[in-house]
Amino acid sequence: MNRRYTSLLGWYGVLAILGAYALLNFRVLDADSLTYQLLNLTGSLGFIVETWTRRDYQPMVLNLAWALIALIVLFSTVFSLT
Repeated sequence: MNRRYTSLLGWYGVLAILGAYALLNFRVLDADSLTYQLLNLTGSLGFIVETWTRRDYQPMVLNLAWALIALIVLFSTVFSLT
């Protein structure tokens, strides 16, 4: 993948996760809202792609966990498991 695109995905990840965190703390979004979880999921996926291409595995593992948590909450919210 082109380095420019992976860098853009990484920057999207930064903006999505920080934006989600800010919106949560300013009480614009709820932690179980679809928007909050989608921002976390897509942001972490952007980080995963970018860190994978740089072979920077520690932040990649952190963001794999972040994405997994977001997926679990998304599924439980969509299918009303909680």
